[in-house]
Amino acid sequence: MDASDTTTFRSIIIARFPELATSRFELATAGWDSIAVDVDDRLIFKFPRHAVAETALLREARLLAVIRPRIAMPVPDLRIEQGPPLFSVHEKLKGVHLITADYDRLPEAARQELGERLGRFYAELHRLDQATMQAAGAGLVAQWQPVSAMRERALPMLAGDIRQKAAAAIDAFEQLRPDPYGRTYGFSDGHGWNMAFDHPSQRLTGMYDFADSGFAPVHQEFIYARFVSPDLTERIIASYEVLTGRAIDRRRVDILTAAHRLSELAELADNPDHVRIMIDSVENWARTANLQSLR
Repeated sequence: MDASDTTTFRSIIIARFPELATSRFELATAGWDSIAVDVDDRLIFKFPRHAVAETALLREARLLAVIRPRIAMPVPDLRIEQGPPLFSVHEKLKGVHLITADYDRLPEAARQELGERLGRFYAELHRLDQATMQAAGAGLVAQWQPVSAMRERALPMLAGDIRQKAAAAIDAFEQLRPDPYGRTYGFSDGHGWNMAFDHPSQRLTGMYDFADSGFAPVHQEFIYARFVSPDLTERIIASYEVLTGRAIDRRRVDILTAAHRLSELAELADNPDHVRIMIDSVENWARTANLQSLR
């Protein structure tokens, strides 16, 4: 199926949902795993690209069925159409991505509310029964590249003081002891591209894309908000600490943030379509990183 043309998807959808024959169809995203089609700014249809993505979509639907009634944050109500071809449909969460420039323009009250809502989101996810989540299909989140790959493949792509900070972060990551709170089921993908943010009201309306969720060290949950802002990360952590009684080690979060971005750079160092984005990601981290805190 051509990801740049909605004609094929429109035919498949209308064959199952003839009442949508006069609707407006737009390509929402063409991700690595699935192609999403927006219908009337009301429904999202996801078409997996391959068998691995199909398995992930089925797992996501099972996980969301467990999660949705147990947390306050709105998440998609994913319904599977078995096909062929297999695809999913859910009511669209109103809102768009939240990127750094948009967050920086938010007033104090909106920033604080966002941090508190996300802190509660993670606290509630981490309280879910681990055996139940495992039975629903949750496994370990994708493993990062080894330290050797970060040094050999990521560091040469960087220059000057950024390379120095990255090297210090890798050293610190290598020396980290296991997470004091162990592993938990979590989202593990809480960046602004998985947020439905309503900019007119300045409120988060929901979180989506649970395909990569699973069991990971507790501190790892807090690294993804740094793609939006270090300020948002701190607000989320502060809220989470109040709700859970756990003390989150900011230094550990900083080190994990760096290691994650360096792992992605190492993984995609030979990919001309993505390497520049990965380098920018490391450079953005380095601009706000404190070299002393990494030692």
